[in-house]
Amino acid sequence: MTPFALLPAMDLAAFGAFVVLWVGYTVIADRLTLGGHSLLAATARHRRTWMRALCDREARVADSALMGNLMRSVSFFASASILILGGLVALIGSGERAYAVVRDLPLVAPMALGAFEAKVMLLAGVFVYAFFQITWSLRQFNYCCILLGAAPEPSAGDEAKDRFAEHAARLNALGANSFNRGLRAYYFALAMMTWFFHAGAFVAATAAVVAVLYRREFRSKTLRALNAAVPPV
Repeated sequence: MTPFALLPAMDLAAFGAFVVLWVGYTVIADRLTLGGHSLLAATARHRRTWMRALCDREARVADSALMGNLMRSVSFFASASILILGGLVALIGSGERAYAVVRDLPLVAPMALGAFEAKVMLLAGVFVYAFFQITWSLRQFNYCCILLGAAPEPSAGDEAKDRFAEHAARLNALGANSFNRGLRAYYFALAMMTWFFHAGAFVAATAAVVAVLYRREFRSKTLRALNAAVPPV
């Protein structure tokens, strides 16, 4: 039996709205990014400048340190995803005891044990997605480290440097995009936690997450500062 078969109609509708809002936001965000109007697009231009400047430096210790800082941030969330998944699996394993604790919390809407377990499994599915995206981001940043070691020497021609900078920045941006998708999953997972209280709260929290993400990625002061540092092409 699938988790969806255990959910009442209102919860199924709320979960459908959750999927539509998440997928819809991702599609729109990707299109705006391709148009050059997002945090990812702005940082991609800076990544290109970074990789081109790297080629003209004899000592690249600072560049290695910067790459290491990026990877440490990603590694933290990869580890956190595993810990969260372990906790959710333990929650499913505890069955009726966990259900009794959640059922007695204030403001929690009545739900059957099967519905509770289905919600926990679907929440775990969100963190599985986050784990795969974040670990793929980590691998891509590892490949960036390999490219960093293979960067052209300062004496190389401009054509070789420009080609390296273009593709190295692209790989770096792909790693950032995967990390961004994994991080979004954390935001939507937070919204999903309100599902244990009420289906309506779940939909409202998901809409609020979309609004927060849109403002931060496309209308924030951070984006304006990044664009002011390097004008968009």
